[in-house]
Amino acid sequence: MPIHNEDIAAHFEEIADLLEIKGDNPFRIRAYRNGARAVRALPRSAAELLKGGEDLTRYPDIGEALATKIAELLRTGTTQAMENLRRQIPSSLEDLLRIPGLGPVRIRTLWHELGITDLDALEAAARAGRLRGLPGFGPKTEQKVLAAIEEHRKKKRRFLRSVAAEYGEPLADWLRAGRGVREVVIAGSYRRGRDTVGDLDVLAVAPDRSDVMTRFAGYEEVAEVVSLGPTRATVVLRCGLQVDLRRVRPESFGSALQYFTGSKAHSIQLRRRAQERGLKINEYGVFRDERRIAGDTEESVYAAVDLPWIPPELREARGEIEAAERGRLPRLVEPGDIRGELHCHTTATDGRADLEAMALAARQRGLEYLAITDHSQRLTMVGGLDADALARQIETIDRLNERLTGITLLKGVECDILEDGRLDLPDAVLARLDLVVGAVHSHFELSRRAQTDRILRAMDHPHFTLLAHPTGRLIGERPPYDVDLDRLIRHAAERGCFLELNSQPRRLDLDDLACMKAREAGVLVAIDTDAHSERDLDLRIHGVLQARRGWLEAGDVLNTRPLAELRPLLARTMGR
Repeated sequence: MPIHNEDIAAHFEEIADLLEIKGDNPFRIRAYRNGARAVRALPRSAAELLKGGEDLTRYPDIGEALATKIAELLRTGTTQAMENLRRQIPSSLEDLLRIPGLGPVRIRTLWHELGITDLDALEAAARAGRLRGLPGFGPKTEQKVLAAIEEHRKKKRRFLRSVAAEYGEPLADWLRAGRGVREVVIAGSYRRGRDTVGDLDVLAVAPDRSDVMTRFAGYEEVAEVVSLGPTRATVVLRCGLQVDLRRVRPESFGSALQYFTGSKAHSIQLRRRAQERGLKINEYGVFRDERRIAGDTEESVYAAVDLPWIPPELREARGEIEAAERGRLPRLVEPGDIRGELHCHTTATDGRADLEAMALAARQRGLEYLAITDHSQRLTMVGGLDADALARQIETIDRLNERLTGITLLKGVECDILEDGRLDLPDAVLARLDLVVGAVHSHFELSRRAQTDRILRAMDHPHFTLLAHPTGRLIGERPPYDVDLDRLIRHAAERGCFLELNSQPRRLDLDDLACMKAREAGVLVAIDTDAHSERDLDLRIHGVLQARRGWLEAGDVLNTRPLAELRPLLARTMGR
């Protein structure tokens, strides 16, 4: 069975977590985490690269030891390193990692100090008030753990959309090769661009004689066939992702696609509108009495109720039907509208490609400019730049710009916002930059008022351009810190600075609702990749999807502007 890059990365992340729970060497732990990032950044699947005779050690952060483990994992489905750890550490401890706020260090403390090895024991200890006396815990942490456990028990597992794509798109390609198959589309929240999905809804246009249903059940990554019929089937893939397949007729494809794309609230509004016109909409078509009058395309479904086609990303019952009725639907931003990148890293800190490699990769992707924003000195673990090192990088960028063609490097920094709201570097060096990207990387536990005031003070700095990943969330791993985002958006409008939509699939920060608020306030949003490698520059599609869900048009996005229009906007935030 194929092993995807995401499988390998998840394997390395799990090893790193177990090593950290065990209390192993920090450098060894970091090597596995870097290895996971490196595998995700590979240009093709590791299996393809090895089959083609490539040496994986030529890629950053993959040394001989990790390359050997990748080959072992592809060959056997596991690694000896993992098997050894599983013999040493209770497997139930891994379940605790799914509780936001409990990292490996805290889990190690719970295990060694209280003998806690599973969720039930953790809940009982928290309810008994036994956590608050542990190092790194306290009464507030104890309550947060209880709330997180309760929320965890309610939820079924959700997958990052980017991860679901790695499994769903090859399956869709497999189905397209079926006998008589005309079209295959992944619908549902996946098609609407949600940042996470619970399962996948797949539609296939195929005749009765097609083998698409048995082909679906026989797909090599299927772990369980839940049900199998002539028009409907459900399977669970080895990764745990449930996939539902519907085979539909061509004359019903548009109706089925609209119905299974959702959202439920949008579809209810659409059906109500149809009822007002004496029509009935279901997954088989649009009907007047018993006569089908539309349904072969989505456009025909919407036209039947006197509406233009509404992009899937907008179908959340947030005013899109009213906007469509008035001819006021936004012309949503497209990937091709993006002219440059305003947040990326190089080997000067924790990136995996040097300045020139990142510049050439950006040019290859048709970008006009690339801002180099390595970390500031506060992040010592990634070799953050102090004032002298940043000054040297500024000079290096100037020299490189003299000989580069087709791409311009902008001089920037991702500057830590300290607990008191100061920026992490002196004004003298910040003043030499084209832009300053401010970011919170510490003290996530501050109160709502303190966290908000801290960021507002940073935004008022005379050299502040852009607030990176404004809420600090890591989807499924770390909740947003408590901050008054509405106030930050209003302040950005007053100050004339900008907010980032970070395209890293684990961040997607701002979320869609915050993008809508920024648009309403007139605050421009930068869709950035926060790239740490050349391949990371391709992550922008995830940010664009999020922006589209937030109703953003090209004009609402800072980096859709050509460099000549961008420079004055950046200069204004830098006090020039």
